[in-house]
Formats: sequence, structure tokens, C-alpha cells
Amino acid sequence: MYTGLIIEPPFFEIGPKAFMYGERMLRLARVADEASAKYDVRIILTPQPTDIYPLARETSHVLIFAQHMDPIPIGRGNGSILPEALKAAGAVGVILNHAEKPMTLADLAQAIKRADEVGLLSMVCADSIREAEAIAHLAPNIIVAEPTELIGTGQTSDEEYVIATTSAIKRVNPEIQVLQAAGIKDGRDVYRTIRAGADATGTTSGIMKAEDPEAMLYEMIAAVRKAWDEVHHSER
Repeated sequence: MYTGLIIEPPFFEIGPKAFMYGERMLRLARVADEASAKYDVRIILTPQPTDIYPLARETSHVLIFAQHMDPIPIGRGNGSILPEALKAAGAVGVILNHAEKPMTLADLAQAIKRADEVGLLSMVCADSIREAEAIAHLAPNIIVAEPTELIGTGQTSDEEYVIATTSAIKRVNPEIQVLQAAGIKDGRDVYRTIRAGADATGTTSGIMKAEDPEAMLYEMIAAVRKAWDEVHHSER
């Protein structure tokens, strides 16, 4: 069972995929570090594996997650990504079962177990309410509710889907944080998603394809803080 870092909501995930790497990724990470501190919103970055070490070394507030790992022990496994190696490089977590890197349920269960053993947070993608419920039984730290058909389209999940997936996951395990993603393109989408009850949201294309990625990053993180404060102020 994982007993390490706990991420308190609200938080935000930026997934560079293979759009950004090296020095350009480091520049964005430094701006994310500033925005995280300014708005008190934890930002998860999931860079290329080769960027984990420099980003972890050069930032203080952002959380560096690996884009994938394999559920293997130390030893054989040429070409596989070893959990211990990610931890040693400075990663604090890993994203699993992304639509572009799907895993079988058996491998996913073993990967979550290995992440727990090593002390990495596990963030697992689910493309439907049924899959989200099934994954919730494996007890990852975070579930990304992200309909595959909306990824990269600029269309976001509707409020009904956000509420339904969040409720389904929390019924199975209320300790799991729910990140609602897919199609987030600007601050308005971020604001609407957090207002609908998500613990977090995130984007790839919205920042990676923006004319000014750093400006869009600031817009989105400010929207997270504004929406979260409005929802939770009204609850008090």
C-alpha cells in the first residue's frame, strides 16, 4: 500500500506527450513551478523519460510523473521502464493506461502494486464510467476520467459525465482523487470542469499547441484556483 506523498486538490496535470522535450520542456517547467507557487495549485508534469531528472532537479513545486512504467522487478527487461529507475531519476509518480499506452488489467494491477512498493503515486486513465469503477477497485491514487474519443478534439466531457464518473469512483473508494480531462483547451474549460466537482483537470493540446504555452498555462492555473475557491467557499 502506498504511504508516501499525498496530493491535495485542486491540482492540474500537463501531459507533454512527445510534443515538447529538452530545453523547451525545461522552460515550461520553470514557469509551471512559478504558477504552482503563485496560485497554490499543485501541477503534475508528465515529461519524456529523458527529461525526468533535469526537471526534478530544476523545479521545487511541480510534481514530476513518468509517462509510463512496466511492472517488472530489477533484473531482466531490456527496453522496459523500471519503477526503481524512475524513482531514482526524481519522479514522484507515474501515469498508467493512457489511451496511447494502454495496459491489460492484469499488468495494470501489477503496475499499481509496484508503484506502491517503490513509493510512486499512481495516476491511472479510464475511458468510461465502467472502466473507472473497475480501476477504482485496484486503489490507485488518482484516476483520470478521460473519454478516448474526446482526447485532442477541443471538446470536453459534459457536466453530467463529470458528476457521474466522480460519483462512481468515490463510491468504490472515496480516497481516490478524480482528474477530469480530455479536450481542455482554455481557462473556461478548466473553470467549468472544476466547478462541476472534479478534484483536478489537465491538458496536453491546450498548452502544447497554444500560440504562447506559458501564457495559457497561467490562464489555466488561475482558472483552477478561481473555480475551486468559489465552489468551496460556497460550501462553508
